Amino acid sequence: QVQLVESGGGWVQAGGSLRLSCAPSGRTVNEYNMGWFRQTPGKEREFVAGIRWNGAVGYYAELVKGRFTIARDNAKNMVTLQMNNLKSEDTAIYYCVAGPRDAIVIVTPRGYNSWGQGIQVTVSS
Repeated sequence: QVQLVESGGGWVQAGGSLRLSCAPSGRTVNEYNMGWFRQTPGKEREFVAGIRWNGAVGYYAELVKGRFTIARDNAKNMVTLQMNNLKSEDTAIYYCVAGPRDAIVIVTPRGYNSWGQGIQVTVSS
């Protein structure tokens, strides 16, 4: 497991953009598959986006496809989630996750063993 440090988030009006960042403390980002989940009160955490340790291709939930982009920046040792055209239903606590390289599935919580503290994203309509 690894400690994950999240930043970004906040409040934005619908149609606006935000960017979340996540860095593994004391480790390098390319040691892990990385991703983002989100959760709203009364609901289970849901997958948002994921990226493998060696890949440039992102995996996305249908609800965010075409609006969100996950990217790995090895030089800055972080993973980012660029969120464009935000909607009120994107309001949630967003969690950065990291998991072992050999995980087969990275679109469910099963693929990850480290979770960040969570960061609030609020989209006002």
